[in-house]
Amino acid sequence: MKTSVIVLAAGLGTRMKSHKPKVLQKICNKSMILHILQSAFDLSDDVSVVLAHQKELVAKEILQYFPKTQILEQDLKHFPGTAGALKNYIPKNEKVLILCGDMPLMKSQSLQRLIENKADFTLAVFETKEPKSYGRVVFKNQQIEKIVELKDANEEEKKICCCNAGIYAINSNLLIQILPLISNENKAKEYYLTDAVKLAKMKNANIKAVFVDEKEFMGVNDKFELALAENIMQEKIKEYWSKQGVIFHLPHTSFIDPDCEFIGECEVYENVRIEGQSKIINSVIKSSSVIENSIVENSDIGPLAHLRPKNEIKNTHIGNFVECKNAKLNGVKAGHLSYLGDCEIEEGTNIGCGTITCNYDGIKKHKTLIGKNVFIGSDTQLIAPVKIEDEVIIAAGSCVDRDVLKGALFINRSPSKTIKDYFYKKFKK
Repeated sequence: MKTSVIVLAAGLGTRMKSHKPKVLQKICNKSMILHILQSAFDLSDDVSVVLAHQKELVAKEILQYFPKTQILEQDLKHFPGTAGALKNYIPKNEKVLILCGDMPLMKSQSLQRLIENKADFTLAVFETKEPKSYGRVVFKNQQIEKIVELKDANEEEKKICCCNAGIYAINSNLLIQILPLISNENKAKEYYLTDAVKLAKMKNANIKAVFVDEKEFMGVNDKFELALAENIMQEKIKEYWSKQGVIFHLPHTSFIDPDCEFIGECEVYENVRIEGQSKIINSVIKSSSVIENSIVENSDIGPLAHLRPKNEIKNTHIGNFVECKNAKLNGVKAGHLSYLGDCEIEEGTNIGCGTITCNYDGIKKHKTLIGKNVFIGSDTQLIAPVKIEDEVIIAAGSCVDRDVLKGALFINRSPSKTIKDYFYKKFKK
């Protein structure tokens, strides 16, 4: 059965205490709503999002990454609540999957279980020791009787530990029939989608519960829950890559972007941060290193190294306090305390301590090209654009402001000078 997906993301998110809309708060470098839409588009090509608060800002973010998303607007003034969000919604397919915009941990595999259930109306529920503000699911004779919001629950209903996750799969015809029947006669004066359960029951609809994992279906309402959700997502990411053969040392201290990829045997030490669409291939990333949108192959990085975006590092040793940006290195040694930006360096080359590629003239970035088997002495500045050919030696302390031909020694130093007894003259001792 083909399914339409609609994501409810119109809330004000006041508990987040932020000028940024709740659904744009980031988890693992990506807005919450984008995590949810990824799962949604895994299941359907008909996906809608209901917005209201800061609609234009949220819509811009969504359409940048998921341009096929249908954007709808909720009239919060006249039709507040989850059922109000579906006012005038017409699904294209036979079944509708209704998602919340603040549940970034949901996986498409879990949502598929709701879609595949043959009941007219399927809802996700979970058992918990701390029901908090979740709606309670009331069963009678092992059948779902109703869902009661906490504000409207009596003392007995508040003790129920079976909670509504807020995710539903419902036949489209049934949804269209019962939506107009939902009223706002409750303490919050809102149109609750949870009322659809008792209305569907009155129409003799087949209603089933699918039990799900509480952590996966947790809602994120404040910044504490935001941090909890990121921790859970990080645990899942590292669990997955560990099972693919990656060794993590103290994994709880490291951050791995969801879009990062590991290939072959890799090792990640403590306090490492790997961001964006980085690809790590048969490499070791040592303590407290940061890698952003870079490819690292058959190399060791760090400790305390920083690869800014657009690096291709292959068969290379990058040591401590080395920073690279838009650098293409193959078979290079850069042991410590260097900046290598907008450069290409070939195999067999050694970069001495304190080497800097001076790539920016205040207006444009320029390129440094270094050939094979080059020895760059310590404390060297390479003023781009510049080309160092193969088998060149650059003397320590040089400022290279011109191309250097193959096999040459380049020295650029002021003549040394010693003034005898100057200390005593200076300080009159």
